[in-house]
Amino acid sequence: MGVPPEKPDRLLTPGEVAALFRVDPKTVTRWAASGRIGSIRTPGGHRRFRESEVNALLTERSSIRGENADHDPAAA
Repeated sequence: MGVPPEKPDRLLTPGEVAALFRVDPKTVTRWAASGRIGSIRTPGGHRRFRESEVNALLTERSSIRGENADHDPAAA
């Protein structure tokens, strides 16, 4: 018996990614242009972002914030 095919990643718009990070959609576009987050271009030239990559970046960002809160003297 074969392995079931993987479910393809959902593609998110810059607005959806921006809402998750609580930033402006233009910030997400700048992140893509600088290589901070990967993007896919639609045939019409619009950017889309893989949900798994966005979730990984969110997890990384939240773990970094958690570490900084432990070491931030202003947080005390």
